[in-house]
Amino acid sequence: MAAEDATISIFDWGLQRGFGAFEVIRSYGGKLFRGAGHLDRLQRSLAALHIPCPDRADLERWAATVAGAGGDGTVRIIVTGGGRDPLFEAPPATIVSWDPLPTVPDHLRLEAMIAGWHPGTDRVMFHGVKWLSYAPNMAATDAARRDGFDDALLLTAAGDVLEGPTFTVAWVADDVLETPGMEMGILASITREVLMESCARLGIEVRQGRFPLSRLLEADEAMALSTTKEVTPIAAVGEHLVGNGPVASELAAVHRVIVSEELG
Repeated sequence: MAAEDATISIFDWGLQRGFGAFEVIRSYGGKLFRGAGHLDRLQRSLAALHIPCPDRADLERWAATVAGAGGDGTVRIIVTGGGRDPLFEAPPATIVSWDPLPTVPDHLRLEAMIAGWHPGTDRVMFHGVKWLSYAPNMAATDAARRDGFDDALLLTAAGDVLEGPTFTVAWVADDVLETPGMEMGILASITREVLMESCARLGIEVRQGRFPLSRLLEADEAMALSTTKEVTPIAAVGEHLVGNGPVASELAAVHRVIVSEELG
């Protein structure tokens, strides 16, 4: 269906209340990178929310078609919850679209802020759900940009590092790559998985867990990880400058090698 013909019910909870799930898959030259992993996560998210998942073969075909037509960019898949009020029922909607790649700075400057909406633990009912309700995250990004930063760095109320609004973070301290553990309730990032594989190839030790912000600030270097950012160095958090070491560049290079190996 063409964009001008697409419709969504005004009673859809995805529109009214952000009830639904989504994925964003990187397209390199029209080929999807780790599409299966993204669709697996989408299926898990929808199952947790009790939203019917479209047929997997249809999702794969739609995503591949959109990627092939768009080329370099991202393919966004949105599945809404439909209208669930008895008087205003509406079927769930599935939207598959192509987005151009956003401009990513060579180095990021982040503003740290307490994320009171973030669970900070994996012991919650909807842990790991990548749902449409990203309003607090997007508001955090917007606030950081108004303050002159590139994006936000989310913290627990105790000051422990969580993640960015749309990315994972990691840093290097004492020759070890450290990153918040999954028990912190962060999203199971596909790029984070690639990072672990890259570290294994380079022989870099990885330590996961709960870390205070001071640990990142004292690190030799730090980086942000996401579908669009891949591996991007973090230059500063607030007014505190972060070290500029070689590991982020090495990991970025291995990331590109893995993409090339898998997509040809």
